Amino acid sequence: MDYGALSSGLLTGLREGVEAALIVAIICAYLARTGNRQHFSKVFAGAGSAIAVSAVLGVVLFVSVGELPAPWEQLFEAVTLVAAAAVVTWMLFWMRRQARFVKGDLQAAVDRALDQGSVTALAVLAFVAVIREGLETSLFLVGQANSADRGAIWVLLGALVGLAVAALLGVGFYQGSRRINLATFFRWTGVALIFIAAGLLSTAVHELIEIGVMPFGGQTLFDLSAVLPHDRVAGNVLGQFLRALFGYSATPEVTTFFVWLAYVVVVLTLFLRPMKSGPAPAAGSAAPART
Repeated sequence: MDYGALSSGLLTGLREGVEAALIVAIICAYLARTGNRQHFSKVFAGAGSAIAVSAVLGVVLFVSVGELPAPWEQLFEAVTLVAAAAVVTWMLFWMRRQARFVKGDLQAAVDRALDQGSVTALAVLAFVAVIREGLETSLFLVGQANSADRGAIWVLLGALVGLAVAALLGVGFYQGSRRINLATFFRWTGVALIFIAAGLLSTAVHELIEIGVMPFGGQTLFDLSAVLPHDRVAGNVLGQFLRALFGYSATPEVTTFFVWLAYVVVVLTLFLRPMKSGPAPAAGSAAPART
């Protein structure tokens, strides 16, 4: 079992799944409170469709990478890894800024859908709300699977476990359970995702160096193979775990290492800095969520 790949997939599935589950729970709870439980099926249909589309896209991307000849496979893989790192970075900061207003915005959107009297409006609302999380998850998991060598299946298994746990938490959100601090949850899982994204980015740089697209900084910076190898050495688990989870390499190139370090320092600093109080919502707009 590749524990690093399993852990990285589980963390991604849990983090992204909780966001999607929270969105669906907020919509359903508001429908129940306003006496519109009969529309639950539309919400589930929209959310389920978004999940299906995201899964198909992920499979297509993963299979497409494996069928390309060298060096196009490495180049496409590097582009996928960079895109995954960029998407998760954008997602972390978007959620950090908008989390306070998500609940109010969703409730306002539900009101508009009900006022329109459209049978499909709620399904479309749920689809649009969940598809962003699903596409981000698919792209990020494809990047993790591509960088996990032979551990791709464990990334997928971990993601499924994480999504299952997120679904259970979604039921708890709907029932009004607040046993976990969502702000703390998103903060620390966000920190972990920053390190995972840094690993994806450094792996992309390594691929570019290998095929000669980046002809500088390919010298080995240091060699920790004798202490903590990253390959499948008998008895070595920690090195494999760190490689699958954070992109660790016992023999990193100069450029690879400094790209990893720069990303972690800059993004982590920006992510953990205190948030400035945003402007109050305009009159008639949705009130901030009190989660």
